[in-house]
Amino acid sequence: MKKNIMKTHFNLILVVLFFLTACKKEDDSPTYAVNNNPIVKTDATYTIRVDENVVYAKGLSHESLNSVQSTEMNLLLDVYYPDNTIENRPVYLFMHGGGFVGGSKSSGQIVDMAEYFAARGWVFISINYRVRDDLGTLPQEWIDYSSSLDAEIISQFFAMYPAHRDAKAALRWAVANANTYKINTDYITVGGGSAGAITSITLGVSNQEDYRDELNLSQDTTLSTSNLEQAYEIQSIIDFWGTKAGLNALELIYGHQRFDGNDPSLLIVHGTEDTSPKTPYSSALDLMDAYNSTGAYAALVPLEGWGHSAWDATVNGKSLSDLSFDFIVTQQNLNVE
Repeated sequence: MKKNIMKTHFNLILVVLFFLTACKKEDDSPTYAVNNNPIVKTDATYTIRVDENVVYAKGLSHESLNSVQSTEMNLLLDVYYPDNTIENRPVYLFMHGGGFVGGSKSSGQIVDMAEYFAARGWVFISINYRVRDDLGTLPQEWIDYSSSLDAEIISQFFAMYPAHRDAKAALRWAVANANTYKINTDYITVGGGSAGAITSITLGVSNQEDYRDELNLSQDTTLSTSNLEQAYEIQSIIDFWGTKAGLNALELIYGHQRFDGNDPSLLIVHGTEDTSPKTPYSSALDLMDAYNSTGAYAALVPLEGWGHSAWDATVNGKSLSDLSFDFIVTQQNLNVE
């Protein structure tokens, strides 16, 4: 009898030790919160690490619009990420502006935003993409459609296709490298300013084959470098003074209307005095109408009295980064500490 009692006590001790060990392991692990959603910080908390000029794909650059002669160019991005051991990080992919003519992934405003989010727990990826003078490869349908356009906008119109193709390749690269940067791919945000916002809206709303499958490997061999096998699902879009021009192009050229009720949540931030011919404030209202027509969620923040590129604007004391933080956290149900 005594032996059985001792055996029972021993078994109970083993159960207790197992339970305590399991609890200790869970308490020590910084990987996942109770609801499995990433944890982010309200304030800048983490030291930031940066991997600069990472090649995410290659693209062709032609000698002229009509030339078949081309060279391969490296497509580069910068990754900002927190110096911690957390293995459950949201990701934010950002595209610079510049009218598809210029711009840089390392502009001061983007670096500031990258550091803001990385210090709070995000992996923030800022990309370069091909612009007008890079003369990227175009589908024949785009060339044919250009005959109906005014001559002064054709070069920018042509630049839009490779820019969108590159941005989608960058997002697939992020998914392919999720383990390296401890990214939880269930929490993807894309955003940008001006031309970059146009691209981010297209990424979120279009189908994955758009700006990808119009060309094949025989027409553009560099597609093989762009992680074509990867898929993604975007949860949120941050639009700073952009338009739906990239989606309009799909509809005009191919007849594809892509807005539907399952589109990612969208934050539109646009200056009410933006009179830029290609990104007027009215384009923000048009985008809201498109979202409202499907029942997908969108929020418009008018920047009263501000024009284009309103990086320094504040709303009730909140910066653009603050507004974006609040939106992403709410829409993605992130855990905030």
